[in-house]
Amino acid sequence: MPHVPGIARAVVVVAVAGLAGVQTATAQQKPPDRATVLRTAADALGMVRWSDIGAGTTRLPGIDVVNTMEFWANGTVDVGGKAVKTEYHAAIGYNPTAMRVELTAGGKRQGPFQTVRDTFAWDESELGAGLAPGQGTATPAMGAVRERLLHLWTLPYGVVKAALAAGDKTTVAVEGGATVITFPLTGALAGVTVKATLDSNSLITRVETRADEAGLTTVTEYSNYADRAEVLTDIKSPGRIVRKQGTRTLMDIEVKMWETNNLYLVFPVPPNVKAAAVANSR
Repeated sequence: MPHVPGIARAVVVVAVAGLAGVQTATAQQKPPDRATVLRTAADALGMVRWSDIGAGTTRLPGIDVVNTMEFWANGTVDVGGKAVKTEYHAAIGYNPTAMRVELTAGGKRQGPFQTVRDTFAWDESELGAGLAPGQGTATPAMGAVRERLLHLWTLPYGVVKAALAAGDKTTVAVEGGATVITFPLTGALAGVTVKATLDSNSLITRVETRADEAGLTTVTEYSNYADRAEVLTDIKSPGRIVRKQGTRTLMDIEVKMWETNNLYLVFPVPPNVKAAAVANSR
C-alpha cells in the first residue's frame, strides 16, 4: 500500500486525541482531594485565619475563627403548618453547641424563644427564663433537640466543621460538574447523613439531610453570599436561606445583617430543663 502522508498525519492526530480523551476521562473519574476541598470551602467562607512565626518561614496551623454569631432576617417561617411573615433573629454558638431563635412581627414576639444547647431544648418566655425564681418560664422541649440542632449544623459553617470532624467518613465527589461533600453526623444527630453541594467559588449552596426520621430529612439552599457584619470581618454569610421538608417550605428568609465578630452569647440551661432531660432518659 503506498504511503499517504495525509492519512498518516490524520491517524497520529486521532491517536493523540484518543489518548487525551482517555487521560481526561481518568482525571474526571478521580475524586477531588478531601482535605483540599474542605480547606477551600472553609477559606471561601472566611472561617480560617493563618499566622507566621518570625520571618514568615514557619506557618502556624489554621485557626477556625467562627464560634458565636447572630443574624437578623425577614421572610416567612412555617409555624404549625402555616407560612407566617416574620422578622427572624438567631443567636448561635458552636462551643458549646447552641442556638436561640426569636420570631417577631411589628416589634411583637411571635411565641417563645426556641432554644437548644447540646442535648437540651426548651422554650423561653423571656431571655434567661427559668434561671432564677420569678424570672419567666422555661418549658422543656426535649422532643425538639434533634430538629433544632440540625438547623445549626446545616448552616454553611456547621457543615464545614462537621465534615472536618467526621474525618475519613467524609467523602468528596463530583456530581453534575459540582463538588459534593457527604458525611454522617454524630452524637445527638447520629443517623443523619449530610450532602452539601459547592459552587464554582467553593461556597455551599445546597445542603441535603437524610434520615429515617421524616422531620430530619431536609433541603436547604443558600445564595447571595457577602460579608454582612456591621464591622466587616471577611467572613461571608448567605443573603437568602430557603429550607424545605419535602414540598413544605420551613423557611424562606432574606438576611439583613449577620454579625460574625464572636459576640458574647450565653445559653445557660435552666434547672427544670436539666431535670426533665434526666426524667426522660429513665
